[in-house]
Amino acid sequence: MNNTQFRVLFNGISTVVFLIFMYNSNIAKKWNLGSGVYDGAIIAEIHGVSSNVSKITLSDYQTCSQIFNHKGYENSCDYVFAHPECNSGGYFNYIKFIYCDCNNYTIFGYLILASWLAVLFYMLGNTAASYFCCSVEKLSELLKMSPTVAGVTLLPFGNGANDVFSSIAAFMGQGSGDNVGINSVLGGAMIISCVVAGVVSFCVADKRVQIDKTCFIRDLCFFLFGISCLTLILIIGELRIWGALAYVSIYVVYGIYVAVTEIINKKGRGSKLGQLTPLLPVVGRFFSSCNDEGESDQSEMPSKLPHWIWNINVAIYSDSKKSAVEDSSRPLWGWNDDGETNVESSYSISKLCSILEIPLSIPRRLTIPIVEEERWSKVYAIASAFLAPILLAVLWNTQEGHVSLSGKIAYIIGFSAGFIFGVLAFLYTSPDHPPRSFLFPWVLGGFVMSITWFYIIANELVALLVSLGAIFGVNPSILALTILAWGNSMGDLMSNTAFAMNDRNGVQIAMSGSYAGPMFNTLIGLGVSLVLATWYKGPEPYVIEQESGLFITVGFLATGLIWSLIVLPRNDMRPNKILGAGLIAIYCVFLSLQVSMALVSRSHSI
Repeated sequence: MNNTQFRVLFNGISTVVFLIFMYNSNIAKKWNLGSGVYDGAIIAEIHGVSSNVSKITLSDYQTCSQIFNHKGYENSCDYVFAHPECNSGGYFNYIKFIYCDCNNYTIFGYLILASWLAVLFYMLGNTAASYFCCSVEKLSELLKMSPTVAGVTLLPFGNGANDVFSSIAAFMGQGSGDNVGINSVLGGAMIISCVVAGVVSFCVADKRVQIDKTCFIRDLCFFLFGISCLTLILIIGELRIWGALAYVSIYVVYGIYVAVTEIINKKGRGSKLGQLTPLLPVVGRFFSSCNDEGESDQSEMPSKLPHWIWNINVAIYSDSKKSAVEDSSRPLWGWNDDGETNVESSYSISKLCSILEIPLSIPRRLTIPIVEEERWSKVYAIASAFLAPILLAVLWNTQEGHVSLSGKIAYIIGFSAGFIFGVLAFLYTSPDHPPRSFLFPWVLGGFVMSITWFYIIANELVALLVSLGAIFGVNPSILALTILAWGNSMGDLMSNTAFAMNDRNGVQIAMSGSYAGPMFNTLIGLGVSLVLATWYKGPEPYVIEQESGLFITVGFLATGLIWSLIVLPRNDMRPNKILGAGLIAIYCVFLSLQVSMALVSRSHSI
């Protein structure tokens, strides 16, 4: 099966799964479209609890993990309706879907949930690749940012958006969402700094490539300091907003240090700014200020290398080819076909793909402004200008839980702003090309709406993981540490390995990305989540539930970084198999210990 056929199959399954959930959702039942066979209100009334479960989160894990046993109830479905707290708070009630809608077809329900999990992971990556990355790239150009400044501000969001917004979505929920958020980020950091760095070390062991010692030690020292501060926060168990801001400021200090160091290096070399080699982008996520030793032909790097690396990374999830990728002879990891194909067949398959993608792609396309030359459409531009403010108003009221006075005001503002922006887009845009003037509002709108969709998708992904934890009797934190972390880290594994294998200079990029990327996610992803959580909590301190598994994760993460800090300098900064074997062994021991603890905890709860 080639890539295009796989894409058709994947989109077909995604469409079917999405329609099944829509058919069983509360929205469908309000319009009498869903099955609506089971009257949960009667069960709820019998047991004396409210039947309103629209936005109640899974706050009592011990209670909800007993759904399968359903002691005191005729079946699991009765138990679900009698315990309205057993709802993950997503747009779809997955627990009810499994135990009520799929009561007689449980295996089928599990397959649907597994497929939907893959769809959500893909949609996160696809939103970053097809919408967010182009907005970030355009925004950095319009703001005339230097590679250094862009590398430590906007561009890190390109590949780290999945982890960042998964963490934010977990923290903004209720119950044990903070542990889910922390475990997802720390689990991803473990995978990237141990597994990805270990795989890269194995792949390049025979090349005997030397990486920059100064930058490596700089990144790891800042990373270890950030982990130490996080450990202190976990030990204290509570945090106020000033503490959260101080934690985020670690990355700000790091960025300033990188920028100042680069400026000093430039002055020391006595080079003109326009002739300097820009900072090497770390797989579309981070620009390292370190130049490779022995680099030649640096005059071509400013125009080719950054753009090629940025596009090759997003090719993993993007639906469309980028110009820089098309010109490259390197193989892609994405779904773009290589070689000659029948034009007629490709056209028909492309049309089929477009039809199958409609339920998942059209809502984003209609609400996220895109100003890329090859993807410009005046119809979509007008639609996004009109619908984007309305979507924000709807999302505001979703968070409120019920339409209050502020919700009605949000709707009025949303529809009014949408009407004004839609009219302006209709009058002042051309069907042939994106706007030549006033481009900044369009790019900023694409940036904001991409973030909005990240939050929507990540919130649903976290809700699904919480539901799976209740269904299988597994702590959601363990699922975040494994499934969520692996899903968000697959792009790093593929792209970093591809760089290291296909390009000698890519070894520096891959190894730097294995540490700079997790550092960004840990400091900014968790930091922003903590800032929002403490701000939302108000003057009272935000309490973080202390869990032994969190301290184990932090300890093993620090162990992996210290191992790299010892082995690489001793081997003259050349990645080898000893480094790779040690890192992978550390992760295997860590994963075995966490899974064993989860199984013991589950057996005790049963």
